[in-house]
Amino acid sequence: MKLRPLTGTITALATPFRRAQVAYDDLKKLVSYQIKGGIDGLVPVGTTGESPTLSHEEHMDVIRFVVAEARGRVPVIAGTGSNSTHEAIELTQLSHEAGADAMLLVAPYYNKPSQEGLFRHFSAIAEATDRPIILYSIPGRCGVEISVGVVERLRAKYRHVAWIKEAGGSVDRVDQLKQAMGSAITVLSGDDSLTLPFMAVGAEGVISVASNLYVREIGRMVKFALANDYAQAAKLHRRLYPAFKTLFIEPNPVPIKVALARAGVISSAEVRLPLCGMSPVNAKALEVVLARLD
Repeated sequence: MKLRPLTGTITALATPFRRAQVAYDDLKKLVSYQIKGGIDGLVPVGTTGESPTLSHEEHMDVIRFVVAEARGRVPVIAGTGSNSTHEAIELTQLSHEAGADAMLLVAPYYNKPSQEGLFRHFSAIAEATDRPIILYSIPGRCGVEISVGVVERLRAKYRHVAWIKEAGGSVDRVDQLKQAMGSAITVLSGDDSLTLPFMAVGAEGVISVASNLYVREIGRMVKFALANDYAQAAKLHRRLYPAFKTLFIEPNPVPIKVALARAGVISSAEVRLPLCGMSPVNAKALEVVLARLD
């Protein structure tokens, strides 16, 4: 498989539900909406896709469906992370067989492994596929950060481990990664509100939640930044910033599903427990922001 750039604006897809089942007709609409909007890549069944509450069969069915719907037009990056190394290997191998272009692997959550444990975890997965692996460091959800040292060791040992989604909230951390590895590591923002400052110090795009809805706008912002036109990028950032913040007023992906349903991209904002619908106060706050952006 020819390697395609894993940069620019990549959407962490929501998984639409209806009456407790995956709504594949809505997922088809969402994928079409993304591709028509000029997206650079799609991530099915990441955290935004509610991977913790999908069954193993649903998880793989969604990945296969998105690969089929994308039809090679954009890279599909399968969310295959787990806090079980064995399960992460299995999901990675199955996604490889399904035709995923790359894998997104979150740090093991709840276990809180040592940095050596993280290195061994990702090494075992890297040896199970030759497709690109995007590491995903999000200590706020996982309780552990993938250290710069571990990223360096993995990058030195495995040529297909050359990307990281950075969601630790620190511009300094992006600088540390680029200082250590330079162009050998591609950093992607994992926080919509920090995409622009991250890119200013070397990140090359974003794996975005907000682009589920604002695909064209975020795509333009990132393209301006990649072209070093930060004046134009900053104008779009400031316009979208209220949405970047309000779309996380409750746990992701609750608000973005409300926004997608409001826009008619999907038919229901349904989420699975333990997530639940937005409170009336927060729903009203989100409506105000979305209405302004309309």
